[in-house]
Amino acid sequence: MRVDLFDFDLPTERIALRPARPRDAAKLLVVEDGAPFADRIVRELPDVLRKGDVLVFNDTRVIPAQLEGRRGEARIGATLHKRIDLRRWQAFVRNAKRLRKGDRIEFPADVTAIAEERLPDGSFVLAFEGEEPVEVLLERAGRMPLPPYIAGKRDTDEADRSDYQTMFADKDGAVAAPTAALHFTPDLIAALDAAGVARETLTLHVGAGTFLPVKANDTEDHAMHAEWGRIDTATADRLNAARAAGGRVISVGTTSLRLLESATGEDGVIRPFEGDTSIFITPGYRFRAIDGLMTNFHLPKSTLFMLVSALMGLEKMQAVYAHAIANDYRFYSYGDGSLLIP
Repeated sequence: MRVDLFDFDLPTERIALRPARPRDAAKLLVVEDGAPFADRIVRELPDVLRKGDVLVFNDTRVIPAQLEGRRGEARIGATLHKRIDLRRWQAFVRNAKRLRKGDRIEFPADVTAIAEERLPDGSFVLAFEGEEPVEVLLERAGRMPLPPYIAGKRDTDEADRSDYQTMFADKDGAVAAPTAALHFTPDLIAALDAAGVARETLTLHVGAGTFLPVKANDTEDHAMHAEWGRIDTATADRLNAARAAGGRVISVGTTSLRLLESATGEDGVIRPFEGDTSIFITPGYRFRAIDGLMTNFHLPKSTLFMLVSALMGLEKMQAVYAHAIANDYRFYSYGDGSLLIP
């Protein structure tokens, strides 16, 4: 499909630079086929969902994956994208023309890395020196990797260390937050428990590729970056049992959705999964694992707007976003949410 079909005008004042406080006070636009749009707030989710529904969360934890350093006199910026092994990461590099294979980059707090290899997409393999775990080095030298549409408007600060982390964050490895889950609080989870709404977790380590613009003119020519994910056997079994009992599987975030769809066969059975996925969902895709999606509002011409258009239909999502803009919904990672039920 033509990428320009997924374009829309977004006023810059609609981009959220800070999250709602409390988190569950964010707006929630409920979109269900055959029903008018409903303007709610996130804490009303227990009234919107049904007993027996299952919310699926991503328990990845965002690491301080953005680094500023030097190679000699040259300033080098690095955003880690995907773990290769214990000491090596794939990274997008700013000022990459000043970096050669074998160069040492010096970051703050005595953290150093060797540029081992330039990959075909222009990113680098960085090998961190020393014996301390890389996660420890990043806590010392790194910053939270806020999306460019936030970081370009204000400095990253200490508040982002908690704001850009979900309450489910457990397994280190993401360089972007599964932002739909940022809206959840312990009080909201208690209310969902009381309403009989179940929850499950999986792990997908979100990569910085999620922020990359689609530069191709046609979706067929866009290559997704791979991300590592895992669904264990017990979780897959419980999700299949919930659907068999009439419950709806509702993904909290596009990251959970992409992993669930990667793990599900043509027969609609969710299976255990461990490995990379580069699934790219565009209109025409037949969903197999999920019955609904809770997600934030995404960028024009982004792979995520293509995904929600595949779920609900492009014309419907254009109307949804027009409603959100007209009614002062806040967009992107720190913005408001939507609940999409096809």
